[in-house]
Amino acid sequence: MSCFISPSRSKSSPEVAGFYETRTGSIQYVVADVHSKRCAIIDPVLDFDPRSGNVATRSADELLAYVDLNGYSIDWVLDTHPHADHLSAASYIKEKTGSPTAIGEKIVAVQKLWKGLYNLADDFPADGSQWDRLFADGERFAIGGLNVEVMFTPGHTLASIAYVVDDAAFVHDTLLMPDSGTARADFPGGSAAVLWQSIQRIMSLPDGTRLFVGHDYMPGGRAAAFQSTVGEQRASNIHLTGASSQDEFVQLRDARDRQLPMPNLILHALQVNIRGGRLPEPEVDGRSYLKIPLNALPEASWAD
Repeated sequence: MSCFISPSRSKSSPEVAGFYETRTGSIQYVVADVHSKRCAIIDPVLDFDPRSGNVATRSADELLAYVDLNGYSIDWVLDTHPHADHLSAASYIKEKTGSPTAIGEKIVAVQKLWKGLYNLADDFPADGSQWDRLFADGERFAIGGLNVEVMFTPGHTLASIAYVVDDAAFVHDTLLMPDSGTARADFPGGSAAVLWQSIQRIMSLPDGTRLFVGHDYMPGGRAAAFQSTVGEQRASNIHLTGASSQDEFVQLRDARDRQLPMPNLILHALQVNIRGGRLPEPEVDGRSYLKIPLNALPEASWAD
């Protein structure tokens, strides 16, 4: 797993370390106030091999090793949304460090949706109680001396949010690097029109705002990348320059989504991620089992 560093620009600006997880193309972040030595971890990955069913914590342990190396203390473990392409390690990091977990309050709607798709028992709490805090749109909190604002950015999922930390915004799948475009919007609860509106909120930030994405698939074989700016996205994002209105964007995004297979891990990941990164409770033999609903997602999403 490779690591990228984006240094702080001022005392109120965070230092950002991005950790690229190659198996899923995911980028995890340690966001630090270097003056107070406080930090947050955003979107940590729990390693999972669907062929063997094995779960490991190598990626999360690298984050913790980086935190220890720099003498940081963890204020928060933050999810931007319930991921469809990897399992969240938020629960593991909380277990190891005692740090509180948080996500946007719309996670409750996603839990209710997927509780039905998985036919989970009545005792599964679809109330967000798996996290220590549920953020509202516009809510503010702190990472050490850094001020953070929560920005709701639905469209990719019902519960997607961005964290704006001074001159840095963690937008995860809403925007990708400019040469990759934008997030898909065809998951249950997704909407290309709503995604367009969320992108406009992000584009209203100052041009120099650093934007940190949650995935990179290295188009054209280039090296993995994780940072752009609002100005760069506005000028060269292939989906924003190709669509001058919401209607044009919806047509472009819907056409693109019809060509995409569902992520390999979507049915594995969501049942863990709506639990805040916890595996299903062990059964009588002491082993946890994942549940795969058949014919739950559109047939059109099959890969050729």
